[in-house]
Amino acid sequence: MAEQLRLDKYLADMGVGTRSELKLWIRKGRVTVNDVECKKPETKVDLQKDVICFDGAIVGYIKYIYLMLNKPAGVVSATHDNVNRTVLDLIRDKQGKDLFPVGRLDKDTEGLLLLTNDGDLAHQLLSPKKHVDKVYYAKVQGKVTEEDREAFLKGVPIEENYITLPAKLNILHSDEISEIELTIQEGKFHQVKRMFEAFGKEVIFLKRLSMGGLALDTGLSPGEYRILTEDEVLYLKNLGI
Repeated sequence: MAEQLRLDKYLADMGVGTRSELKLWIRKGRVTVNDVECKKPETKVDLQKDVICFDGAIVGYIKYIYLMLNKPAGVVSATHDNVNRTVLDLIRDKQGKDLFPVGRLDKDTEGLLLLTNDGDLAHQLLSPKKHVDKVYYAKVQGKVTEEDREAFLKGVPIEENYITLPAKLNILHSDEISEIELTIQEGKFHQVKRMFEAFGKEVIFLKRLSMGGLALDTGLSPGEYRILTEDEVLYLKNLGI
């Protein structure tokens, strides 16, 4: 069955303007459907077959959007917040107004965050049953030891009646300020910080490097983002099989 949308919603979804603006512009004759001027905002268009133009430029419809963001510290992983700047505030393009972050990174945590409007993919990546690896780099106040590594492999109690799944702790440097990489498969609130707190240590810097094997693009500075490639999207979808 053909998927159809109202003409004004089609154009609004693609960031051409607001619904109220588009109703006016459509009635003024600025939009064509298959090279025929269309002045009715409520006109239903076929997403697969119809060619929509605004002021003579073709406006293609993209149903799902997938972005990789290098989240900076100080920004919250939310769609809106009355106090703090959100990750969606970093997205300059108007397309994809229904974008949301896949999971969350704490306000002071940096690194890889996926943004999409594909709810099914997000669910697959976040489902505990899928055991999707998330790799973090951290600086830790205190010496991280081999005993810590072995304890993390067994699971760490971070709250009453809850022990994390086994986590892989790779010690890069052990000193008063240690550097580590940690691979976990869950996303409990403040999980990495709480795991180290359980052993009397404090995480003072945290950055997510990868999710499900998809690594943060090193070319992205904090606050920058890019569209995922088709191969990257396919790879992520295959994780949910």
